[in-house]
Amino acid sequence: MSKNADTDTILARLGARIAGFDAGQVSAKALKQARTCILDTIGVTLAGAGEPCTRILAETPGVAEAPGKALLMGTAQRTSMLDAALINGTASHALDFDDFSGHLGGHQSVPLVPLLFALADERGSTGKALIAAYAVGVETEIRLARAVNFHHYDKGWHPTATLGVFGAAAAAAHFIGLDARRTATALAIAASSASGLKANFGTMTKPLHIGQCGRSGLLAALLAERGFDAALDAMEHKQGFLDVFNGQGTYDVDKLFENWADPLEIADDTIGLKQYPCCGSTHSAIFMMQQLRREHGLRPDDVAAITLLPHGRRLRHTDNPRPQTALEAKFSVQYVCARALKDGTVRLKDFEGEAHFDPVIQHLLDVTQASAHPEMRDDAPEQWGSEVIVDLKDGRRVSRRIENLVGRGGAYPMSSQELWDKFSDCAERALPREQVAPLFERLETLDSVSEMSQLSRLMEVSPQHSRPPARIVLAAAGTEEAPETTWVP
Repeated sequence: MSKNADTDTILARLGARIAGFDAGQVSAKALKQARTCILDTIGVTLAGAGEPCTRILAETPGVAEAPGKALLMGTAQRTSMLDAALINGTASHALDFDDFSGHLGGHQSVPLVPLLFALADERGSTGKALIAAYAVGVETEIRLARAVNFHHYDKGWHPTATLGVFGAAAAAAHFIGLDARRTATALAIAASSASGLKANFGTMTKPLHIGQCGRSGLLAALLAERGFDAALDAMEHKQGFLDVFNGQGTYDVDKLFENWADPLEIADDTIGLKQYPCCGSTHSAIFMMQQLRREHGLRPDDVAAITLLPHGRRLRHTDNPRPQTALEAKFSVQYVCARALKDGTVRLKDFEGEAHFDPVIQHLLDVTQASAHPEMRDDAPEQWGSEVIVDLKDGRRVSRRIENLVGRGGAYPMSSQELWDKFSDCAERALPREQVAPLFERLETLDSVSEMSQLSRLMEVSPQHSRPPARIVLAAAGTEEAPETTWVP
């Protein structure tokens, strides 16, 4: 039996589950979370459309020059679905403002949403079909993560890309209706496209990881659709993905298939939205600093010293005491906590220009120390905790600690108002104001959309459009500034 005919390989078994997945398996909780995550991803993609990494990529000769129906979101340009997946995928992660998963150790939506919208532009779709493809893509990514993490993550791979490429291939394969064998082939092709090094965090290459993995997953499905072949033992082969990317004895394949889609990973409480546009590993520390600021009326002039104690896994890529660029600032737990203390929140503008050189922030960085929390073990089931300690000039010491907080999700979801505040702030960076609210409303009811071209038109702008200076705020918000949240973790 040839490799491409194997039926008992990991990818053959996985391909059968993906191809057999039905929209009826999406529970009410999973549907609600999927809609929210897709809406959030569209918002941050629009915000990232004008970022330098996106513009440089789109303007590179040979990129986005192929004809096609797929929209470059927030522009008037349409191109091939492969180029749209590449460019929109890069835009989706350009600001590091997208949702993430504690089990994945990365961002589950951005490898999937841009390519699915590109496919929908080219081939047509309903919102319900797109959600089903998204859900099975998330399932594939996170189930693989359960099998290979945390060794995979600790080695230095960027799971959003190295595992996201499999989710991308799965989502695309399901969307275009590949059978089990061709779906397995798409996954095998994707295995040879897996890449992404954490060494490039804090640079334009990190969001490029996402554009590449989305494009590669889509290409894998399109090739498989046309009869391209690949080795279906590309996971378990001695020179396959698992032993090459992880190493013998560092993964558990059973976790990939255990209770597949029952319940769906997209319904899990470790799916978190970002209320703040910086690395998700910093958010629990930001929340604790916000609580201290509110509870004790803290101001920068009151502070003698700040001690940050995140979980060790959260600190390894966010320990940047003196960020020199806006991108580095996104991966500096010291910077974002100083910003939260000074301003009470962290916003997009805090990562623009030379905001990180604010003299007040620089003073706070002078008195800030960060180290891994001595009581939060690397092998603990809860990996997203932080403690923040502030010594005051009057001799008092105040502190706040939380054991596990994966963004805003689970027991602390973002409210509709908070979702709108974030979405409008993001979308108005690319779209005319009058298009933003209708787009938000259609995305809130995505499962009822009968033709995805309706949404595509709402994300398209005329060449003459210029970005408005101010953002829209719902009347209920009351002020131009988004209100501080009052929930206590």
